[in-house]
Amino acid sequence: MTIYRRLFRLNSFCFLFVGLAIGVTQLFGSRISDLFFNPYFSTNPNIAFLTRTFQLLCSVPVIVCAFTYGLAKKINPWHPAIRFVLCSALLTGGFLVNEIYRIHIYMIRLGIPKLGVCLLYAVVLFSYGWVFQRELKDTPYKILLAGVALLFWAIAIDSLHLKNKILASLLEGVPKLFSEINIAFYYWYVCQCFIKRYLPNIQET
Repeated sequence: MTIYRRLFRLNSFCFLFVGLAIGVTQLFGSRISDLFFNPYFSTNPNIAFLTRTFQLLCSVPVIVCAFTYGLAKKINPWHPAIRFVLCSALLTGGFLVNEIYRIHIYMIRLGIPKLGVCLLYAVVLFSYGWVFQRELKDTPYKILLAGVALLFWAIAIDSLHLKNKILASLLEGVPKLFSEINIAFYYWYVCQCFIKRYLPNIQET
């Protein structure tokens, strides 16, 4: 099975899952926008359900990359690709921290324009891609690009401040969720391939 076929099946399953979550939400009389609320304690499990799912997915690349880095460093600490794995863990870890603690919101409240915050994050992403362009070309990087594109789409929709909350939630929340699904899948696959290269060394030790 090719990598893109696996990705298609994963996205299809997740699309059905999101559709089911929306259907159950409407069945119990809740609003679709409730699924994408910022997390807070509630007796209703629908509240922020997909937002919490997104945050859980954000932790996957961090854990996978950090584990791969720790394992590979013990086997061959001078391998050039180790730096890529480490920086990937730091980058995705920073995104996870920002998502949980809403750092970008505090930056905006401190007087930094939202466009400035977005440009700052864009520069970080561009720098990551520029420094590791050789390593990225050896991977199915189009999956990562698709995930990042969906994330920026969600940010753009959020900036429009649409009055229709249901439409705004779907146009922002669904692409954002699928952006992390694809990003998590990308790093999972990349780290899996990276570890397989060291499998003979692991067996010898």
